[in-house]
Amino acid sequence: MKSTDITNDILKSLGEIKAGVVAEDRGTVLQSGDGIIRLSGLGGAMAGEILEIVKGGKALVLNLEENEVGAALLESDEGVVAGDEVRTTGKVMEVPVGPEMIGRVVNALGQPIDGKGPINAAASSPVEKIAPGVATRKSVGVPLQTGVKAIDAMIPVGRGQRELIIGDRQTGKTTIALDAIINQKGQNVICVYVAIGQKASSIVNAVSILERSGAMEYTIVLSASASESAALQYIAPYSGCAMGEYFRDRGQDALIVYDDLTKHAWAYRQLSLLMRRPPGREAYPGDVFYLHSRLLERAARLNEENGGGSLTALPIIETQAGDVSAYVPTNVISITDGQIYLETDLFYSGIRPAINPGISVSRVGGAAQIKAMKQVAGKLRLDMAQFRELAAFAQFASDLDKTTRDQIERGLRLTEILKQPNYSPLPVEKQVAIIYAGTNGYLDSIKPDSVSRFEKEFFLFVEANDPGILDSIRNEKVISDATAEKLKNALKSFVSMFKE
Repeated sequence: MKSTDITNDILKSLGEIKAGVVAEDRGTVLQSGDGIIRLSGLGGAMAGEILEIVKGGKALVLNLEENEVGAALLESDEGVVAGDEVRTTGKVMEVPVGPEMIGRVVNALGQPIDGKGPINAAASSPVEKIAPGVATRKSVGVPLQTGVKAIDAMIPVGRGQRELIIGDRQTGKTTIALDAIINQKGQNVICVYVAIGQKASSIVNAVSILERSGAMEYTIVLSASASESAALQYIAPYSGCAMGEYFRDRGQDALIVYDDLTKHAWAYRQLSLLMRRPPGREAYPGDVFYLHSRLLERAARLNEENGGGSLTALPIIETQAGDVSAYVPTNVISITDGQIYLETDLFYSGIRPAINPGISVSRVGGAAQIKAMKQVAGKLRLDMAQFRELAAFAQFASDLDKTTRDQIERGLRLTEILKQPNYSPLPVEKQVAIIYAGTNGYLDSIKPDSVSRFEKEFFLFVEANDPGILDSIRNEKVISDATAEKLKNALKSFVSMFKE
């Protein structure tokens, strides 16, 4: 071959090369340990950016300092040593979102951990997003039925609301949240359960309860267990929120449970202290309020122009010895639209769910109830308030006047009505029927010990003899005069034949 031919071939090849400049910011690991890396040479790194470790792994930028960058490793820190090369990606943290996620158990990065194969999600979303503005929101006015009588009657939750579940450990906080998820069956609500800093066995147990109840058909479970890094525990609720927002932004209703935000604050405190950020009260960093406010403000009910979807949040906070005035509990109470307060004393005295209706409150109130529930709940709340005032005198029952004695007796029966077994949410029409029976005196002749059995047998009696009563409450969402008459007749008939 002639030299001119070779030259021509080389020139031709060079002409086919597409020249271009790829700008890439590279740096070096200065120090690695406890899931944190400190880097030099990354002048163009941005807060919240994902970094790529050249030999494998990813990290999230948290600190931008004068001479170095602090980042949290999103995978194990084993194998990352000083001198390793790191490059910027120009991307923020994203997770896969969409209907493909439903029914799956994933980690904080959206990767499946349930052994059911890969998730081929078509879309992804940044984990951090700005909450919807006031102009795009609509006031909360559609109930989100939890199936728990005490909540739906006295502390109602509406779609788009943020209702805090607060109490000491082992008082039934997770049970209430799971009941709320189970009760969304057939309600066209997509649920996201985010488990933060819990034992892996507890998360497995929660998943099995949801599977047994058929709730995994419309639920995403996101797990960041206690054995995972603080960085993953920190990211988990934001990842779960992004998954819920996907459905909200498409006009659907979604429910998200954060279980629990106390562990989330602990994970963030750990990261912040390792990053050498100045500690404040209880060693938390100064922005711990913003940590939760930017998360919970993303729960909203959007107006019709923006699709009309909603994202309802049920954050959980664990208190120490009932101290609701601690730093993180007061922060989250001030962000949310009310709280369901669970009390250890009530739990151990057999009142379960152990909800204290005196401290618990919903700032949405009757706007989040159907009319039928409003008709019976007002009287229930009044009767229970009177009972709580007089409960201390119950031991002196023989010395009290008849009116006081009757109020105490009714209060005892209403307390029994509000008790409920775990993972057995009750449809709203049945709740209305039994609360109507209690507040209108039909249970006054029944012993408190028999109220639970009375309730079960009464529902069977109504379903067998006049199912139209429950159907009309469910469909009309109001106790009409005709329905009230039928309900009274059914109650009179059943009370006369009920054997204690």
